[in-house]
Amino acid sequence: MQFVVAFLKKLPWSTIAIFFIGLALGLLWAYVISPIQFVDATPSYLRADLQTDYMRMAIDSFRLKQDPNLAVQRWQNLGSGAQTAYAAVQTDLQGADPEVVRAYGELVTKVLSANGGQTAPVENAGGLSSPIIIGVLGVVLLGVLGAGGFYAYRLLGNRGSGEVTAVMQASEISRNAERTNFEQLGLAPPITQMMTTYVLGDDLYDESFSIDTQAGEFMGEYGVGVSEAIGVGDPKKVTALEIWLFDKNDIKTATKVLMSQHAFNDVGVRARLEPKGELIQVEPQGQILLETATLQLLATVVDLEYGKGPMPTNSYFERITLELAIWPRQA
Repeated sequence: MQFVVAFLKKLPWSTIAIFFIGLALGLLWAYVISPIQFVDATPSYLRADLQTDYMRMAIDSFRLKQDPNLAVQRWQNLGSGAQTAYAAVQTDLQGADPEVVRAYGELVTKVLSANGGQTAPVENAGGLSSPIIIGVLGVVLLGVLGAGGFYAYRLLGNRGSGEVTAVMQASEISRNAERTNFEQLGLAPPITQMMTTYVLGDDLYDESFSIDTQAGEFMGEYGVGVSEAIGVGDPKKVTALEIWLFDKNDIKTATKVLMSQHAFNDVGVRARLEPKGELIQVEPQGQILLETATLQLLATVVDLEYGKGPMPTNSYFERITLELAIWPRQA
């Protein structure tokens, strides 16, 4: 349940609410305020079997009242389905007089041939029945009200209670962290440089960033997320993070696993994480380099604090801040 709640908290509820409000207003305009008028529809909109029944009735009417204009009009009412329906009647007469069926077909063919094969125009149809419209609008409005209510609850509830979530704490820490001035160190400025922080309680921690040239050309992506947790219960006790670098010019994504001191020395944990990439024990101010065909990522551990709960010493992170900087890889 906690996982579901944490996932819901990360959803962009304002965007979702705006989408459903726009959808509701569109449906309201299209089907209530200015609906399509659907009147005098022809049998051309019937199912194929019902069109065949209509053709049988048209032929039977022609037997009783041989009005050529009425006979042709009823044929034209079926539109493009007339010939198919007539063929179905010829195949299965169901008691109809074959001579009348033949005479009806010959009459229609003769009249249409004289008119150049043109058929009467068919009115366009559209719209939905009122119960369906009301049902759709009801579902949409309920969705909008539910999303809006949940968003308002989160917004006003957190403000009123003064609650500061793990995600909010992490954002504030990253915003206040001092970035490295690589030019002062004699290095070229990176293509992109980001701070990211994990704080205990952010069970869905997963950050990713795009790598683009100044001209806006996409080069790749990079990020960091939870790789391994230990113990049971909430919040999740993260013992390893996974840092990765994707290069559009490389078929393989570079990955390294940043482990707590306890996890790095645990044989079982190491065995589980080794397939993910190179294992590295996290150290304060430690630096980790990832390389692909055309990119380099330098990750610096700006801040590190272990949790002090009833778990092995230095086994899970209370807080960790990473600085991620990207450069083009020199040949």
